[in-house]
Amino acid sequence: MDVTNLIIFLAIGAVAGWLAGLLMKGGGFGILGNIIIGIIGAVIGGFVFGLLGITTVGIVGSIITATVGAIILLFIAKLIKK
Repeated sequence: MDVTNLIIFLAIGAVAGWLAGLLMKGGGFGILGNIIIGIIGAVIGGFVFGLLGITTVGIVGSIITATVGAIILLFIAKLIKK
């Protein structure tokens, strides 16, 4: 992975984490928190979309997949927190 791909990967994670934070909580988690939530969300979203047979293409598809996964992550975290 070269530097450009790493920057794109982190940017997608940050955007996905930020979107999930807006949709689930009403705010972001800071740059580092958004990136971490987005990256973990990308893994979860990829797994769930794979189980459902859904494939996504391009940057927008990656953002959607990571955002859905991050929303699932935040939802589970809220259930555990209660």
